[in-house]
Amino acid sequence: MKRNILVTGANRGIGLEIVKQLVNEGHQVIATARDIEKLKSKTTSLKGNLLHFSLDVTDPASVALLKNSLTDTLPFIDVLINNAGIISSNQGPMASDMKEVRALISTNLLGPWRLSQALLPLLEASQDARIVNISSGMGAWDDLTASHAAYRMSKVSLNALTVMMASELEGRVTVNSMCPGWVKTDMGGPNAQQSVEQGADTAVWLSTREHIPTGKFFRDRKEIPW
Repeated sequence: MKRNILVTGANRGIGLEIVKQLVNEGHQVIATARDIEKLKSKTTSLKGNLLHFSLDVTDPASVALLKNSLTDTLPFIDVLINNAGIISSNQGPMASDMKEVRALISTNLLGPWRLSQALLPLLEASQDARIVNISSGMGAWDDLTASHAAYRMSKVSLNALTVMMASELEGRVTVNSMCPGWVKTDMGGPNAQQSVEQGADTAVWLSTREHIPTGKFFRDRKEIPW
């Protein structure tokens, strides 16, 4: 089954690799990023059904413009992959800069929340609608420590949002979180254990597998604890 799949933060790292894998599988991919020219240059070699749109998930006007553009372009979206995200400095909660905390929450939590709300009508027009939230094991409740407090807070909150959306949208939209692992990207750094191909795999799997549960947290195609 070929799907219409939207990916945020698609101009680098895991987001770009998700786009590559989905295009290669023959899906219609809507790739979004703040810098659309960079996005186009990064995907110029891809052969398949690929649309490019500018999107800043922290900007309500940008989200509204995307929604209007997509409504004029496509009858529905099957999958929304909320990948766009940023990392924080390695500060504990007592030393964290509130400006940085607000930036992390705005991008990593409110961005997916805002976009999911905006695109819900397009998702509900699909016969098999899905939202995939790219989270992190650093947001798993049992693994919380003081390091990278702003990032961890944004991801544990994103996981909570996943559970709540899955509950509200049950039977209408399947909603899951996934952890890509520690991936060799600009964010993950050169010492990371996973390749970018491995990091993208579970998101692609959750987007394209015929039958998946809802309200779960995955890594390496396996359910993990919250």
